[in-house]
Amino acid sequence: MGHVDGGASTWGLYIQTRGITRFINNTGNKMVITSVGDEERGENYTQDGSVDLRGRPALRSKGGRWTACSFIVGYEVFERMAFYGISANLVVYLTTRLHEGTVTSSRNVTNWVGTVWLMPILGAYVSDAHLGRYWTFLASSAIYLSGMCLLTLVVSLPSLRPPSCPGSSQGCDPRASKFQIGIFYTALYVLAVGTGGTKPNISTMGADQFDDFDPAERAQKLSFFNWWMFSIFFGTLFANAFLVYIQDNVGWTIGYGLPTVGLMISLLVFLAGTPFYRHKLPSGSPFAKIARVLVACSRKWWVPVPSNPKELHEELEVCPTAGKYRIDRTPYLSFLDKAAVKNGPSTRWTLCSVTEVEETKQMIRMLPILVATFIPSTMLAQVNTLFVKQGITMERSMGPHFKIPPASLAAFITLSMLICVVIYDRFFVRTIRRYTKNPRGISLLQRMGVGLILHIIIMVVASVTERKRLQIAHENGIFDSRKGITPLSIFALLPQFILMGMADAFLEVGKLEFFYDQAPESMKSLGTSYSTSSLGIGNFLSSFLLTVVASATGRGGHKSWILDNLNESHLDYYYAFFAVLNVFNFLFFLVVNRNYVYRKEVFASAEMELQEEDCRKIDS
Repeated sequence: MGHVDGGASTWGLYIQTRGITRFINNTGNKMVITSVGDEERGENYTQDGSVDLRGRPALRSKGGRWTACSFIVGYEVFERMAFYGISANLVVYLTTRLHEGTVTSSRNVTNWVGTVWLMPILGAYVSDAHLGRYWTFLASSAIYLSGMCLLTLVVSLPSLRPPSCPGSSQGCDPRASKFQIGIFYTALYVLAVGTGGTKPNISTMGADQFDDFDPAERAQKLSFFNWWMFSIFFGTLFANAFLVYIQDNVGWTIGYGLPTVGLMISLLVFLAGTPFYRHKLPSGSPFAKIARVLVACSRKWWVPVPSNPKELHEELEVCPTAGKYRIDRTPYLSFLDKAAVKNGPSTRWTLCSVTEVEETKQMIRMLPILVATFIPSTMLAQVNTLFVKQGITMERSMGPHFKIPPASLAAFITLSMLICVVIYDRFFVRTIRRYTKNPRGISLLQRMGVGLILHIIIMVVASVTERKRLQIAHENGIFDSRKGITPLSIFALLPQFILMGMADAFLEVGKLEFFYDQAPESMKSLGTSYSTSSLGIGNFLSSFLLTVVASATGRGGHKSWILDNLNESHLDYYYAFFAVLNVFNFLFFLVVNRNYVYRKEVFASAEMELQEEDCRKIDS
């Protein structure tokens, strides 16, 4: 017998007797009982505990796999077009329309982007503890869409946006009022709240469409995250190459209206796939589980841990078909085992199961890897801020009537990433796994390590390029970037953009797959939120470093490294500083990588052997 807990009003129960599995599912006040024979359960039903939208065991032939993922991937193309249609050129809007300076506009962009990437922690909690991924996603999408609509209105209605003051308009004040600034940022942060429930759940829901207990589906799942990132950057490419040009040359109303329409289309695409989706029932708050283990451990810190693991408390006796996974004790972070020691009163906050302890261990063990991704996430924050600011000061003309929008160079990140992902998935993995015997070709952490090395190279290249730009500007007597264009083509920035795309193909894809793969089964959404939260913290760290460096280097009568006039600034020094940070971060990564043991290697054999033995006992 196995129990799947989804909160106060949602639960599922598998009862297996005499070769028959009966699944009892309660959602609200409705109970569904389904009988599934062993042969049917093995051939026609998924074995990972997934269900359909009505809570019944998922039929393998009626959904899931790439059929369902095609709708999810299709959604992501349009959603990323919408998100990057706003974020890619936001620093230009803040500079040209709200008249914010270099430090202020860059800080406001990274603070907003940081909020966008941190909100998924809240979305993961709501999903895992209460609503499930599908309903959390839909509710958040409504908030997301309302934020996009409000933002489009703000840049469209004359009463909500600052005047443009064309020509020599008399008595025209181009500065935005406090109300106009407030409504603009309100729209941005409503949008950010909406993304909190979509970003951690849509990718996790996509991975849920593959049953780990079916060898063919498990093999397909290995490629899912590569093609997931492919879809993300395909939408990003459209935003950077097309929407940015529309915003700079046609108008912000159409430039923001198109991504809003794109988001509406993405929701329709997602809803069209509803009959094909497999779902996982909510398994309870991951934060509550972790808190209970930590509290129970602290209350029994003086209690010795028995040498025999069988003396520890374990309440989970269930076959894998129930979607619950019993995990055997591991020797890592052994002080947490005190939470499972049978000593004193047995309450939820004084006694935890070994499985709960091991789930907590795994989430804690991933934290050093998470920390190692903060610095490269800070590098990504430069793409839509300082890299764009550099581009504004450079020669952008292509013919007499066309100027390249500075933010559109991010399209080369996308192109580079797309090419690298295809080569990696179609050729590199197939070749290298013959030698490594690893289905992924190289390990997830090795893949991330390659990305970290590329980030060092990126910042060195960026520093050298900026030094060359400053040299040419000064040689031509252009000492104020706001009053003259440096006679250096904007394409001089291409190497750092192309390298950033290559780094994303290794680090960002590997990071997303790592945190999903290594998270316990009941905490997949939280694991995915680790990946997004690293981007959020990286953006906030970028804001902090920008403010601190600009202030610290401007003391004692010295010119700051970062000024509104980039030709008097020293972004070359700032990028060199980032290169050094990346070197130290890579050394830290090598240490934590060496001490990390993959979840599959720790749990797989013992866990599956134990569960198969339990199943045989139940059948007999």
